[in-house]
Amino acid sequence: MSATLAAVLQAALLALCVGLLARPIGTYLARVFTSERHLAIERVIYRVGGIDPAADQRWTAYLASLVGFSAASIMVLFAFLQLQGSLPLSLGFGAMPTDQALNTAISFTTNTNWQSYAGESALGHLVQMAGLAVQNFVSAAVGIAVAIAVIRGFTRSHTDRLGNFWVDLVRGSIRVLLPIAAIGAVVLVFGGVLQNLAGPHDVTTLSGATQSQLGGPVASQEAIKELGTNGGGFFNANSAHPYENPNPFTNFAELLLILLIPFALVSAFGTLVGDRKQARTVTLVMATLLGLMIVVTTVSEFAHPGIAAQLAGGAMEGKEARFGVGSSTLFASVTTGTSTGAVNAAHDSLSPLAGGAVLLNMALGEIAPGGTGSGLYGMLVLAMVAVFIAGLMVGRTPEYLGKKLGPAQIKLVALYILVTPTIVLLGTAVALAFEGPRGSILNAGPHGLTEVLYAFTSAGNNNGSAFGGLSANTPFYNLALGAAMLLGRFLPIAIVLALAGSLGRQGPTPATAGTLPTNTTLFAGLLLGVVLIVAGLTYLPALALGPLAEGVR
Repeated sequence: MSATLAAVLQAALLALCVGLLARPIGTYLARVFTSERHLAIERVIYRVGGIDPAADQRWTAYLASLVGFSAASIMVLFAFLQLQGSLPLSLGFGAMPTDQALNTAISFTTNTNWQSYAGESALGHLVQMAGLAVQNFVSAAVGIAVAIAVIRGFTRSHTDRLGNFWVDLVRGSIRVLLPIAAIGAVVLVFGGVLQNLAGPHDVTTLSGATQSQLGGPVASQEAIKELGTNGGGFFNANSAHPYENPNPFTNFAELLLILLIPFALVSAFGTLVGDRKQARTVTLVMATLLGLMIVVTTVSEFAHPGIAAQLAGGAMEGKEARFGVGSSTLFASVTTGTSTGAVNAAHDSLSPLAGGAVLLNMALGEIAPGGTGSGLYGMLVLAMVAVFIAGLMVGRTPEYLGKKLGPAQIKLVALYILVTPTIVLLGTAVALAFEGPRGSILNAGPHGLTEVLYAFTSAGNNNGSAFGGLSANTPFYNLALGAAMLLGRFLPIAIVLALAGSLGRQGPTPATAGTLPTNTTLFAGLLLGVVLIVAGLTYLPALALGPLAEGVR
């Protein structure tokens, strides 16, 4: 079987599996967040936390609870990292440097999982389990909670109450992420992923040398890092490490875990708004964007110039032989389209056009299909832009899902679209403007620009993957990227919750003959065009100076 055919079949099988699982999981999600029954363990958590599960919060209270919880999470994780040397199962590792610990605490709390450290030489098992893995669960649950709150903004009338953040957080963690992650961890262990509490041990290599290898609870963390679209890695090599991702079976299982919740949430959206055609329209746009990125990335790699690359059937530099080009480009496209910082190949070694494609995938706002929750509410904001543009064409007040989009809503939509590119491009400009940060760039010219742009795009969009070739473990980058992660996570959330509150205050607007249908293939095409144009107008100049300039020279 040719490498190209294998890549096509693998992508098709992944699409089939996601398609079969998304709807039943989406139906389950809809039931979870509309059920009036609380599980026994949930009632215990509410009593211990002093939470009234019957309380219905205004969007401002919902946001305050979310920010307060996240701030506390940052402080707790920062304390874990600073006190590691005094904790059990530290494996002899001491405190992480202050700026790096702050960057790491922000990274995992914001669902970014950017890592400027090597896990096997910096963190003990307790910090990995009770610190990082816990944040993998709750940061993903926060994203799901926001998406559910936004859907309530469309389904409720004459109120700006969006539900109870604490109930949504607990249900997302216990009823959704925990059981699926447990199943995923068992599957990964079956596939050969490591799961133990072993410390470093010496092994003899094929050349007769001795090498120290660290064991650990890898499969349990691997499952939730992929399911929650967190990323990161137990080891520095991330999902390219054989202990995290030993073979094509585990590689496929990880891809499936990454895509499950984002697509299932879209299905849940259709159920909750009472119009499954809306879900199919959004799914079509997400799948089309992801498919385009997979094709561009894979074709660019298989067509990589050079005799060695042609003889190998593609550019194998920076890729694992057990995966090959097709699995590597599929993994890169899926992870950059879902705010998942996991990588199974070195993105720095991708051909310029393939590297530009995965960079653009993040720059689109990671809506193809996006992270847990963030992909859905990001796409819904862009759907409002499409409705607004269509309304301008026909001279009607735009409406989406029975809610009018007036000046207040459009201003919030505009802010949402502008905030992340501002963070990314401003951060990149500052890093390139001063000599100190420029010293971290290992490659001159367009490739060096791409490395810096990729780092801030990854941080600002809460992706967490690294292009490579950039020495990011410096005080400047730890603090600058930490600030980008904070702003890139919480400013869009604040804006989208305010938008949901403003929509909820409205009454329903009945559809008329002049109402634009938003559940058709025609609207899907309009939405797809809006996504590409908005991202293209914003990032094209930077991309032209980086990967495009490198690719055409």
